[in-house]
Amino acid sequence: MIDLEKVNGDWEFDPTHTRIGFSAKHAMVTTVRGAFNEITGHLHVDTENPDQSWAKVTMQVGSVDTRVQQRDDHLRSSDFFDAEKWPEITFVSTHIEEVDDRAFSVTGDLTIRDVTKQVMIPLALIGLETGAYGELRAGFEGTRRLNRRDFGLEWNTPLDSGGVLVSEKITLEFEISAVKVEASDEDAAPADASDEDESAENAAEGEEGSEES
Repeated sequence: MIDLEKVNGDWEFDPTHTRIGFSAKHAMVTTVRGAFNEITGHLHVDTENPDQSWAKVTMQVGSVDTRVQQRDDHLRSSDFFDAEKWPEITFVSTHIEEVDDRAFSVTGDLTIRDVTKQVMIPLALIGLETGAYGELRAGFEGTRRLNRRDFGLEWNTPLDSGGVLVSEKITLEFEISAVKVEASDEDAAPADASDEDESAENAAEGEEGSEES
């Protein structure tokens, strides 16, 4: 059983232990996988008020990595992502819903190139664990199939068999490690300073009242 109170709050993706990738069929017979090596992500969770929960993820297109330089360069070109013109892929949630125990439906706006589409991404909370340095970690996993042509990724080459070189259907793959952001003393400083200012103002008003009497 996961303590939901521990889930509540703000989380930052740990890019060194997070993989946001994709897979596609090549020549109709094999699967090619890739990932974006440079990503940032923030998640705010409020289990009592799910409508207040939100997520934002940014991937740097230039960091795409399929383990083959020539293929990566092609993906960065105008045939596909056009990294020079549109250097980022973003996802911003519009609605998060708990659909089952540890299972969430995350709906939001996915922007690739200059096209934004609303998509739903199913995510499962794998677990919570305290890391080696005392940090609280949460793990999430999920997959979602999309048609890349919906986002302007239309390049292809026909095969003699009648098929195509690259499948239109792409599977997005999420393996997320998020670290909870703990409130620091600095976060509380502005409130303390405000209290001190208010106390000083009250004291000053008291002194003025004494002088008048």
